[in-house]
Amino acid sequence: MNRRLWFAVWLVVGLVLTPVFVPPDVGASTVNLTYSVFFPPTHGHAKAAVAMAKEIEKRTQGKVKITVYPGGTLTKPRVAYDGVIKGISDLAMGVFAYTRGRFPVMEAIDLPFGYPNGKVATRVAWEFYKAMQPAELKDVKVLTIHAHGPGILAAKKDVNSLADIKGMKIRCTGLSAKIAKALGAVPVAMPQNQAYEALQKGVVEGTFCPIEVLKGWKQGEVIEYVIETAATGYTTAMFVVMNKQKYESLPPEVQKVFDEVGEEWVGVHGKVWDDADREGRKFVEDLGRKIHKLPPDEEKKWVAAVKPIIQQYVDKSEKKGLPGKKAVELIRELIAKYSK
Repeated sequence: MNRRLWFAVWLVVGLVLTPVFVPPDVGASTVNLTYSVFFPPTHGHAKAAVAMAKEIEKRTQGKVKITVYPGGTLTKPRVAYDGVIKGISDLAMGVFAYTRGRFPVMEAIDLPFGYPNGKVATRVAWEFYKAMQPAELKDVKVLTIHAHGPGILAAKKDVNSLADIKGMKIRCTGLSAKIAKALGAVPVAMPQNQAYEALQKGVVEGTFCPIEVLKGWKQGEVIEYVIETAATGYTTAMFVVMNKQKYESLPPEVQKVFDEVGEEWVGVHGKVWDDADREGRKFVEDLGRKIHKLPPDEEKKWVAAVKPIIQQYVDKSEKKGLPGKKAVELIRELIAKYSK
C-alpha cells in the first residue's frame, strides 16, 4: 500500500473516531411548568403567584421555570383543581367552595368563626390542613392555602339589630346565604360582578363580602354603611396545588424548594389579604361611608343566631364518618393561638 493510500485510510478512521461536538440544548435541563390563577393579572394574589414562580426559579437556579396564566385563561376557577389532576396545568390556584361537597373537611374553614383578619384566617387554614391531612386532597400536592379576611355587611341602610336586618335582601353566595337566612334576611344568590348594579338599582339592599371587595369591585360607591360583626366573620379558603406526578418526578432538592417556598407563601398571601382589606376600608372611609360594629347586646344575638350553622356542619360531617367535631374544635384553637 503506497503512502497516499495509507494517509487516506488513517484520515477516514480519524474522522470516524473523533467525537462530534453537538451544541448543548439549553432548555434540556429546565423543567417548564404552567400555573393557572383565577385572579386577574392586576390583583395582589396574581402578583403573589408570579413572585412565587420567580422565587422557585431563583432557588432552583433555573432548573424550574413556571409560567403564570392569570384571569382563568388556562383553566376556569371551577375546574382549576381538576385541571391540575388531568395535567391541563401543572399548578393552580382555586377556591374550595367553588365545588361544594367535594372538600367536606376543608369546608369547615369557611364557617362563621369570627376571623379577625386575613393573616389569621390564612394561617389557620394552612395549619388546619397540615394537622388534618384530609383524604380529599390526596390526588394533588398541596403547596399553599390562604383565606380572605372576615366578611362584613355592606348596606344601603344602617343596621344595628336583628330587627333591622329582618327581611332585607342581601346579596350572597354559598355559606353566606346560610348566614343571611339565619339572621332573618332574604338571601339573593349573585356573583360579585352583578352586585354593583343590583345595589345601585335597589335589587338588593346589602351584600356580604370581605371589605376589600368594596374597593376592588367599587361597591363602596353604592352602599352607605359597613357593619362589622363576628356573625359574618366567615372566610373563604383557597388552594395552590400541583400535579402530584409532576411533583414526584422532580429531584429531591427541587421538591424541597417547592415545599419551602409554598410554606413561606402562606404568609405572603395572608399579607395580601390584609393589605387589600386596608385599602378597601380607606376607600369607603374616603367616600364618607359609616363603618361601625353592633351594640354588645346585639352582637351576642347575632352570633347566637349563626351558631347553629356550625353545629349543622358538625352533625352532617359526623353522620358521614368525617371528623366534624374535631375540625371545629381545632379551628377554634388555631384562631385563639394566631389571634394573640
